[in-house]
Amino acid sequence: MQIDQNTVVSIHYTLTNSEGNVMDSSVGQQPLAYLHGASNIIPGLENALTGKAVGDTLAVTVEPEQGYGEVREEMIQAVERSNFAGVDEIEVGMQFMAQTPWGEQPVTVVGIEGDSVTLDGNHPLAGQTLTFDVEVVEVRGATDEEVTAGAPQ
Repeated sequence: MQIDQNTVVSIHYTLTNSEGNVMDSSVGQQPLAYLHGASNIIPGLENALTGKAVGDTLAVTVEPEQGYGEVREEMIQAVERSNFAGVDEIEVGMQFMAQTPWGEQPVTVVGIEGDSVTLDGNHPLAGQTLTFDVEVVEVRGATDEEVTAGAPQ
């Protein structure tokens, strides 16, 4: 069976950035399962997997616009330390959930200067060209429940 709309796909992958550093991997763990066509994974990887079958291996380079997007400067802003009531120690790299007009969103502390804390709401991989080394390990038709849920069950 080939990967197509509404198939449940399991893959092993290793993700590296443009410097060759491993950012994530499923090797030695359970494979990643997703519902093809439901936007469960980034578009550049999903598009490259269309038509592949069990046993296929591929290396996919994904530019930011087909991955996690470009860095959006408006997603980086300084806020007062007083917004972190109950948090004694704030350090660069810490992540918090912030209330935005679109609901809760994860943000990362990228700078601290005096009482000002700079937060970045971009995805940590935004703006990066990524390479996925992938092995397709399972492809099957999705159940009606999986299609309705938009994810494997």
